[in-house]
Amino acid sequence: MTTILGIETSCDETSASIVDDGMIVRSNVVSSQIDLHKKYGGVVPEIASRAHIERLDATIEEAMSIASCTKDDIDAIAVTNRPGLVGALLIGVTAAKTLSWAWGKPLVAVDHIRAHAYSAAIDLPAPPWPAIGLIVSGGHTSLFRIDAPTSIELLGATTDDAAGEAFDKVASILGLPYPGGPEIDKAARGANPKAHHFPRTMLDRDSLDFSFSGIKTAVLYHVHGHGQTRGGLEKLSREQINDIAASFQQAVVDVLVKKTMLAVAQTGLSSVVVGGGVAANSSLRSALEAACNERSLRFHAAKMAYCTDNGAMIAALGYHNFQAGQIASLNLDACPNTS
Repeated sequence: MTTILGIETSCDETSASIVDDGMIVRSNVVSSQIDLHKKYGGVVPEIASRAHIERLDATIEEAMSIASCTKDDIDAIAVTNRPGLVGALLIGVTAAKTLSWAWGKPLVAVDHIRAHAYSAAIDLPAPPWPAIGLIVSGGHTSLFRIDAPTSIELLGATTDDAAGEAFDKVASILGLPYPGGPEIDKAARGANPKAHHFPRTMLDRDSLDFSFSGIKTAVLYHVHGHGQTRGGLEKLSREQINDIAASFQQAVVDVLVKKTMLAVAQTGLSSVVVGGGVAANSSLRSALEAACNERSLRFHAAKMAYCTDNGAMIAALGYHNFQAGQIASLNLDACPNTS
């Protein structure tokens, strides 16, 4: 048995986890910073970094306590070193390097987005690979071909706003609280997703890239008037706001599902996985499952606990990197961009 300590500090969640053999999650502690950033309507990098400094030691201690393990039980330390907020990443990377040196344990670097791609496999009785992986989060919307945990090929990515970013911006336009994803999902329940037709940007016919800036602008002008950025929200009833939320959400889901099925058609794969913060969206999960069932494809969505940024997915993918001999040096640095 190989036991990995996973550390995640890429954005606004401080997390640590103990995972055995890349599959058995013994602990997964996540300290959210939502309350710290809510009044600003988004993540403030300086506040996020400071909170990681304040919380990381206790988070690691709690994860190890829940798992009933000591440093002697740890075989390697996995840490997110890309992509993310560089200041936030530095906190986790510095902590991991310090523990690696002090405990004499190997250090493993993990790509945060590829960890989201792996997250749907956690707790499954058998690996879902090869698969098309849709990763939808606040900063990234990507499609991957995943042949194995350490063999992940990028097929398409967002050219502007990520889906999660669009959710946050539209929630702000509609006067809904931060974070916008869960609030849009909540407002859309029971509302009419066909009340308004917002654009579905598909780019080129065979493109697997995404663009969500247009739909954000379309919602803005629908609420306030063409070319206007304020003044229209107070004229809308709660029912009208909910219908706009539902129509926006449906447009985003339609694009995500269609692009994912296009990736399936282009690769011939028969399995689909979805991960990332927006993978918790109920409409997206049900639409993807329905599309996969219609085509007799296997479908696996990351469990809710593994949709948000978390140490379990870092430790789980870190295990496979470790087994592949991908050991980082103590010169490991934080990189805000993906590989």
